[in-house]
Amino acid sequence: MHVQEWLDSVPAAAVYAVVALVIGVESLGIPLPGEIVLVSAALMSSQHSGINPIVLGACATAGAVIGDSIGYAIGRKGGRPLLAWLGKKFPKHFSEGHVATAERSFEKWGMWAVFVGRFIALLRIFAGPLAGVLHMPYWKFLIANVLGGICWAGGTTAVIYYVGVVAEGWLKKFSYVGLAAAVLVGLASMLLVKRKAKKAQLQGEREAEPVSAGE
Repeated sequence: MHVQEWLDSVPAAAVYAVVALVIGVESLGIPLPGEIVLVSAALMSSQHSGINPIVLGACATAGAVIGDSIGYAIGRKGGRPLLAWLGKKFPKHFSEGHVATAERSFEKWGMWAVFVGRFIALLRIFAGPLAGVLHMPYWKFLIANVLGGICWAGGTTAVIYYVGVVAEGWLKKFSYVGLAAAVLVGLASMLLVKRKAKKAQLQGEREAEPVSAGE
């Protein structure tokens, strides 16, 4: 079932919980479609489905920040063996090449890698655990984690919500224009048919007149 269709079938409270949970688990380092779930829920909130975009953004942000923090703690305790284990469990996402790329990003950008990583699918699942493995000072990680979570989760929710509202308004206008055009076409067709019918009637009467005179 499509993500949005599934979310639309559950109560609003469950949507908030699912968004926070999926994003939180993804931030732990487990590959899940957090962005897809968030975008689908934000689009629902723009369609008057009972989903409050502010509450949704807050839940998404909380899931991102808490998930990343737990991922950091797990990475700090598990160290390199954890990355090796993740590589066996999720070879597509935690391959040696991907880990090396993420490490280079952390070495180059430091705490900004955590912030920027929130906006990049690959780094999003690496940020928390890898920051812990590399023993990044927690206060630096926390600042970048909170700012990244707010900007990504809150920003994504706001953008998709307003895009949905604008799109809905445009579609409504388009529908009204289409309705007006359909009415005009209908009236024009009716007048044209009526005119042709009247013309045919007059022509029939003219053709019938000589016959009557002959009789």
